[in-house]
Amino acid sequence: MTLLVAAAAAGEPSCYSRLTNEWFCAQYLSDYRQEITDATVQHLQITVASVVLGVLIAFPLALIARRLPRLETLIVGAATAVYTIPSLALLPLLVPFTGLSATTVVIGLALYALTILVRSMLEGLRSVPEDVRESAVGLGYGATRLLVLVELPLALPVIMAGLRVATVSTVALTTVGSLVSYGGLGNLIADGVSTNFRAELMTAAILCVAIAVLLDVLIVVAQRILTPWTRGARA
Repeated sequence: MTLLVAAAAAGEPSCYSRLTNEWFCAQYLSDYRQEITDATVQHLQITVASVVLGVLIAFPLALIARRLPRLETLIVGAATAVYTIPSLALLPLLVPFTGLSATTVVIGLALYALTILVRSMLEGLRSVPEDVRESAVGLGYGATRLLVLVELPLALPVIMAGLRVATVSTVALTTVGSLVSYGGLGNLIADGVSTNFRAELMTAAILCVAIAVLLDVLIVVAQRILTPWTRGARA
Protein backbone atom coordinates (compact mmCIF):
# COMPACT_ATOMS: atom_id res chain seq x y z
CA MET A 1 0.00 0.00 0.00
CA THR A 2 1.28 3.44 -0.92
CA LEU A 3 -0.05 5.81 1.69
CA LEU A 4 1.35 8.90 0.02
CA VAL A 5 -0.72 8.23 -3.09
CA ALA A 6 -3.83 7.75 -0.98
CA ALA A 7 -3.22 11.00 0.87
CA ALA A 8 -2.69 12.95 -2.34
CA ALA A 9 -5.80 11.44 -3.93
CA ALA A 10 -7.90 12.61 -0.99
CA GLY A 11 -7.04 16.20 -1.92
CA GLU A 12 -6.70 17.26 1.71
CA PRO A 13 -3.73 19.20 3.08
CA SER A 14 -1.68 16.90 5.30
CA CYS A 15 1.77 16.73 6.83
CA TYR A 16 2.19 13.43 5.02
CA SER A 17 0.92 14.45 1.59
CA ARG A 18 3.20 14.46 -1.45
CA LEU A 19 3.62 18.21 -1.19
CA THR A 20 4.78 18.33 2.43
CA ASN A 21 5.95 14.80 3.34
CA GLU A 22 7.25 15.79 6.78
CA TRP A 23 9.36 13.52 8.99
CA PHE A 24 7.18 14.09 12.06
CA CYS A 25 3.45 13.97 11.49
CA ALA A 26 0.83 13.67 14.23
CA GLN A 27 -1.93 13.26 11.66
CA TYR A 28 -0.25 10.15 10.31
CA LEU A 29 -0.21 8.66 13.82
CA SER A 30 -3.92 9.37 14.14
CA ASP A 31 -5.00 8.21 10.68
CA TYR A 32 -2.99 4.98 10.69
CA ARG A 33 -3.04 4.18 14.40
CA GLN A 34 -4.35 0.65 13.89
CA GLU A 35 -1.72 -0.19 11.29
CA ILE A 36 1.06 1.14 13.52
CA THR A 37 -0.32 -0.75 16.53
CA ASP A 38 -0.55 -4.03 14.60
CA ALA A 39 3.02 -3.67 13.33
CA THR A 40 4.31 -2.87 16.83
CA VAL A 41 2.52 -5.83 18.41
CA GLN A 42 3.81 -8.17 15.70
CA HIS A 43 7.34 -6.82 16.21
CA LEU A 44 7.15 -7.48 19.94
CA GLN A 45 5.70 -10.96 19.50
CA ILE A 46 8.34 -12.03 16.99
CA THR A 47 11.18 -10.57 19.06
CA VAL A 48 10.09 -12.19 22.33
CA ALA A 49 9.36 -15.55 20.67
CA SER A 50 12.76 -15.52 18.95
CA VAL A 51 14.68 -14.73 22.14
CA VAL A 52 12.78 -17.34 24.15
CA LEU A 53 13.43 -19.98 21.48
CA GLY A 54 17.08 -18.94 21.36
CA VAL A 55 17.40 -19.37 25.14
CA LEU A 56 15.73 -22.79 25.03
CA ILE A 57 18.22 -23.93 22.39
CA ALA A 58 21.30 -22.20 23.80
CA PHE A 59 21.02 -23.44 27.38
CA PRO A 60 21.37 -27.18 26.69
CA LEU A 61 24.08 -26.43 24.14
CA ALA A 62 26.03 -24.48 26.78
CA LEU A 63 25.63 -27.33 29.26
CA ILE A 64 26.89 -29.85 26.71
CA ALA A 65 29.84 -27.63 25.80
CA ARG A 66 30.81 -27.28 29.45
CA ARG A 67 30.46 -30.98 30.24
CA LEU A 68 32.16 -32.15 27.04
CA PRO A 69 35.06 -29.77 26.28
CA ARG A 70 35.79 -31.66 23.06
CA LEU A 71 32.47 -30.45 21.65
CA GLU A 72 32.85 -26.84 22.80
CA THR A 73 34.71 -25.69 19.71
CA LEU A 74 32.14 -27.38 17.47
CA ILE A 75 29.13 -25.90 19.30
CA VAL A 76 30.49 -22.36 19.61
CA GLY A 77 31.86 -22.49 16.07
CA ALA A 78 28.53 -23.65 14.63
CA ALA A 79 26.62 -20.90 16.48
CA THR A 80 29.08 -18.31 15.20
CA ALA A 81 28.92 -19.68 11.66
CA VAL A 82 25.14 -19.23 11.55
CA TYR A 83 25.55 -15.57 12.45
CA THR A 84 27.79 -15.05 9.41
CA ILE A 85 24.98 -16.10 7.06
CA PRO A 86 23.30 -12.95 5.66
CA SER A 87 19.63 -12.65 6.61
CA LEU A 88 18.83 -12.14 2.94
CA ALA A 89 20.03 -15.72 2.43
CA LEU A 90 18.99 -17.40 5.69
CA LEU A 91 15.28 -16.55 5.60
CA PRO A 92 14.78 -17.74 1.99
CA LEU A 93 16.58 -20.97 2.94
CA LEU A 94 13.97 -21.58 5.66
CA VAL A 95 10.95 -20.73 3.50
CA PRO A 96 10.72 -24.18 1.81
CA PHE A 97 10.34 -25.74 5.28
CA THR A 98 8.27 -23.18 7.17
CA GLY A 99 6.66 -21.16 4.40
CA LEU A 100 6.05 -17.42 4.29
CA SER A 101 5.14 -17.20 7.95
CA ALA A 102 6.19 -15.67 11.24
CA THR A 103 7.71 -19.06 12.13
CA THR A 104 10.36 -18.52 9.47
CA VAL A 105 11.41 -15.24 11.05
CA VAL A 106 11.33 -16.60 14.61
CA ILE A 107 13.54 -19.58 13.75
CA GLY A 108 15.98 -17.43 11.80
CA LEU A 109 16.33 -14.85 14.57
CA ALA A 110 16.66 -17.54 17.25
CA LEU A 111 19.57 -19.04 15.32
CA TYR A 112 21.23 -15.64 15.11
CA ALA A 113 20.82 -15.15 18.87
CA LEU A 114 22.69 -18.39 19.61
CA THR A 115 26.06 -16.74 18.95
CA ILE A 116 25.62 -14.42 21.92
CA LEU A 117 23.51 -16.64 24.17
CA VAL A 118 25.68 -19.77 24.03
CA ARG A 119 28.84 -17.82 24.80
CA SER A 120 27.30 -15.83 27.66
CA MET A 121 25.76 -18.91 29.26
CA LEU A 122 29.00 -20.85 28.95
CA GLU A 123 31.04 -17.99 30.44
CA GLY A 124 28.46 -17.48 33.17
CA LEU A 125 28.63 -21.09 34.29
CA ARG A 126 32.42 -21.00 34.20
CA SER A 127 32.47 -17.87 36.36
CA VAL A 128 31.12 -19.82 39.33
CA PRO A 129 34.04 -20.32 41.79
CA GLU A 130 35.22 -23.90 42.00
CA ASP A 131 35.34 -23.83 45.81
CA VAL A 132 31.62 -22.95 45.83
CA ARG A 133 30.87 -26.02 43.72
CA GLU A 134 32.99 -28.21 45.98
CA SER A 135 31.25 -26.89 49.08
CA ALA A 136 27.83 -27.59 47.59
CA VAL A 137 28.85 -31.11 46.61
CA GLY A 138 30.21 -31.63 50.11
CA LEU A 139 26.79 -30.66 51.49
CA GLY A 140 25.20 -33.41 49.41
CA TYR A 141 24.00 -31.44 46.39
CA GLY A 142 23.45 -33.58 43.31
CA ALA A 143 24.14 -32.38 39.76
CA THR A 144 20.64 -30.97 39.23
CA ARG A 145 20.41 -29.18 42.59
CA LEU A 146 23.93 -27.86 42.15
CA LEU A 147 23.01 -26.40 38.76
CA VAL A 148 19.64 -24.92 39.74
CA LEU A 149 20.36 -23.70 43.27
CA VAL A 150 24.03 -22.76 43.11
CA GLU A 151 25.50 -22.38 39.63
CA LEU A 152 22.63 -20.66 37.79
CA PRO A 153 22.04 -17.97 40.44
CA LEU A 154 25.74 -17.11 40.52
CA ALA A 155 26.02 -17.22 36.72
CA LEU A 156 22.89 -15.11 36.22
CA PRO A 157 24.58 -11.66 35.98
CA VAL A 158 26.78 -12.81 33.08
CA ILE A 159 23.91 -14.66 31.41
CA MET A 160 21.58 -11.67 31.71
CA ALA A 161 24.23 -9.40 30.20
CA GLY A 162 24.33 -11.67 27.15
CA LEU A 163 20.54 -11.81 27.08
CA ARG A 164 20.36 -8.01 26.95
CA VAL A 165 22.68 -7.87 23.96
CA ALA A 166 20.84 -10.69 22.19
CA THR A 167 17.44 -9.06 22.79
CA VAL A 168 18.43 -5.63 21.50
CA SER A 169 20.09 -7.24 18.49
CA THR A 170 16.94 -9.26 17.81
CA VAL A 171 14.76 -6.15 17.93
CA ALA A 172 16.84 -4.72 15.08
CA LEU A 173 16.98 -7.96 13.10
CA THR A 174 13.22 -8.47 13.32
CA THR A 175 12.83 -5.74 10.72
CA VAL A 176 14.47 -8.08 8.19
CA GLY A 177 11.37 -10.26 8.47
CA SER A 178 9.75 -7.88 5.97
CA LEU A 179 11.38 -10.14 3.36
CA VAL A 180 8.61 -12.65 4.09
CA SER A 181 6.01 -10.02 5.09
CA TYR A 182 6.45 -10.69 8.83
CA GLY A 183 8.81 -7.95 9.90
CA GLY A 184 6.61 -6.01 12.28
CA LEU A 185 7.78 -2.43 12.10
CA GLY A 186 10.16 -3.55 9.37
CA ASN A 187 7.17 -3.73 7.03
CA LEU A 188 6.51 -0.04 7.64
CA ILE A 189 10.19 0.81 7.23
CA ALA A 190 10.35 -1.05 3.92
CA ASP A 191 7.23 0.73 2.66
CA GLY A 192 8.54 4.08 3.90
CA VAL A 193 11.81 3.61 2.05
CA SER A 194 10.23 2.41 -1.20
CA THR A 195 7.69 5.27 -1.29
CA ASN A 196 9.83 7.97 0.34
CA PHE A 197 7.17 8.24 3.06
CA ARG A 198 9.09 10.10 5.74
CA ALA A 199 6.50 10.04 8.53
CA GLU A 200 6.01 6.27 8.21
CA LEU A 201 9.75 5.63 8.13
CA MET A 202 10.50 7.88 11.11
CA THR A 203 7.64 6.53 13.21
CA ALA A 204 8.67 2.91 12.66
CA ALA A 205 12.33 3.68 13.40
CA ILE A 206 11.50 5.49 16.65
CA LEU A 207 9.23 2.65 17.76
CA CYS A 208 12.02 0.12 17.11
CA VAL A 209 14.33 2.09 19.37
CA ALA A 210 11.59 2.38 22.00
CA ILE A 211 11.00 -1.38 21.97
CA ALA A 212 14.73 -2.07 22.33
CA VAL A 213 15.00 0.31 25.30
CA LEU A 214 11.83 -1.07 26.93
CA LEU A 215 12.93 -4.71 26.69
CA ASP A 216 16.42 -3.84 27.92
CA VAL A 217 14.97 -2.06 30.97
CA LEU A 218 12.68 -5.00 31.70
CA ILE A 219 15.62 -7.41 31.61
CA VAL A 220 17.62 -5.18 33.95
CA VAL A 221 14.69 -5.01 36.38
CA ALA A 222 14.26 -8.79 36.20
CA GLN A 223 17.95 -9.27 36.93
CA ARG A 224 17.78 -7.01 39.97
CA ILE A 225 14.79 -8.95 41.28
CA LEU A 226 16.43 -12.33 40.68
CA THR A 227 19.83 -11.34 42.11
CA PRO A 228 19.13 -9.17 45.18
CA TRP A 229 22.54 -9.98 46.64
CA THR A 230 24.29 -8.06 43.85
CA ARG A 231 22.60 -4.83 44.98
CA GLY A 232 24.08 -5.24 48.43
CA ALA A 233 27.52 -5.92 46.95
CA ARG A 234 27.42 -2.70 44.89
CA ALA A 235 26.29 -0.67 47.89
